[in-house]
Amino acid sequence: MPLKDEIKNIISGTGFVTKGNIIHAVANHIRKSKKASTVPKEKELVKEQEAERILAFARRHEFLLPTINRDRYLAEGAEQKVYFEPDGRHVIKLNDSIFYETWEDYFNSLLLHNYFFPETSYELTGFYHENNKLYAVVKQVYVFANEATDESAINKFMTANGFQSKRNNDYFSKELGIILEDLHDENVLTSNAVLFFIDTVFYLTSDFYNG
Repeated sequence: MPLKDEIKNIISGTGFVTKGNIIHAVANHIRKSKKASTVPKEKELVKEQEAERILAFARRHEFLLPTINRDRYLAEGAEQKVYFEPDGRHVIKLNDSIFYETWEDYFNSLLLHNYFFPETSYELTGFYHENNKLYAVVKQVYVFANEATDESAINKFMTANGFQSKRNNDYFSKELGIILEDLHDENVLTSNAVLFFIDTVFYLTSDFYNG
């Protein structure tokens, strides 16, 4: 099967990807809800309605977390807050999907990450709601970086896998219709000379759906 068709199956929920079952379930829920609506809406309104549907889904399936252990706080960036897991081998990340126009786009990004980088795959463990803001809660293996990441090594890796440099730390594959952004040395760690992609931002372009 061509790579693009395989990825399309994963996005649609008919293909397998590491730790993708729950991500698929939530994505399909909001996708079906949107299909039932015949009135076109602004992206901002769409995202608000998606959040309402996700909350309803999480409450119905007991997937809404009552609290977060803030004593295990590790770090945060523009899009997420990071906490250590008690086992010391994983981290929990709270992401409010700020980098995405819709929650569906965010879930697509998780699926793409798990497809391309299964060694640092995201496991969707629930949702958290605080101060009228919804967060996806994902679990990921903790990578201990023991050397600085050479950004030329990232470029070499991405080029070898069919992605071209777009600008700065952003890459794209016209053949697949996929953009991968923000691959700087804080989002790609190096441990024992191996690159680990821990924070990725994938986007699907119109080329993904064409052909």
